[in-house]
Amino acid sequence: MEWLEKIFQPVKEILGVPVFTLGGFELTVGALLYMLIFTALILYLSGKIKRWTTQILAKRSSMDIGRREAAGAITSYIFLVIGFLVVIQTAGIDLTTLNVLAGAVGIGVGLGLQNIANNFISGIIILIEQPVKVGDRIVVGEVEGDIIRIGARSTRVLTNDNITIVIPNDQLISQNVINWSHNDNRVRFRIPVQVAYGTDARLVERVLLEVAGANQDILKEPAPSVRFREFGDNGLKFDLLAWTDTLTHRRGYLVSTLNFAIHDAFKLHKIEIPFPQREVRIHREKG
Repeated sequence: MEWLEKIFQPVKEILGVPVFTLGGFELTVGALLYMLIFTALILYLSGKIKRWTTQILAKRSSMDIGRREAAGAITSYIFLVIGFLVVIQTAGIDLTTLNVLAGAVGIGVGLGLQNIANNFISGIIILIEQPVKVGDRIVVGEVEGDIIRIGARSTRVLTNDNITIVIPNDQLISQNVINWSHNDNRVRFRIPVQVAYGTDARLVERVLLEVAGANQDILKEPAPSVRFREFGDNGLKFDLLAWTDTLTHRRGYLVSTLNFAIHDAFKLHKIEIPFPQREVRIHREKG
């Protein structure tokens, strides 16, 4: 056993070397390594716990994917906080000695970390209140797509072009956010149409309803409807109002499909789509 003590004695001395002293507490190399190893372990386990929570809820509850992800994230955050406190205590660090560090962190947050802190708090608010959740179709500024992940600092949105855009969480709290699927997947689309003066308005209404009724992605209930919006400068303006729950995430495709069908139907019924016309007169001076 003496030879083992001779081997581990230098290691023990190295682990006992102080890194720094804070108040009455002395942080050694061994305590630092202990904290780093178990911190990495806690981070790894927190990710596992999040996945386990979402999988268990998926099997044993009827919660949608957004609420399952939120529950998993909150559970992992709670585990992280408790785990860090346990590691600090078992490493021999007295929490009362961390008052100085807490003050320094507070100054850092006030000076340069307020953006990170703001995004983290916004992420917690999003997970609890759920104005948006994983799977929702949202529009923020010029970004439109499906939420695929809500993290501690940012939210990832996948566009129809298969491009992932990272949005800071505070933007989802401080800006106007359009959530296409907050309540359910049913969304009403408005297709503006203009026809020439002299066209039978009731014929236009009937043709638009036939086009909407022939599209399998348009819901029968609520039924499509047509609104005679106004007498425009160049023609009569109508709106085709149609509901869908299958192409909520492909708005451009549905609008394009309906426009093609409307164009073909108008051509078949000889309904003219007007365009702006300008009359130019040239006056010649006599002289």
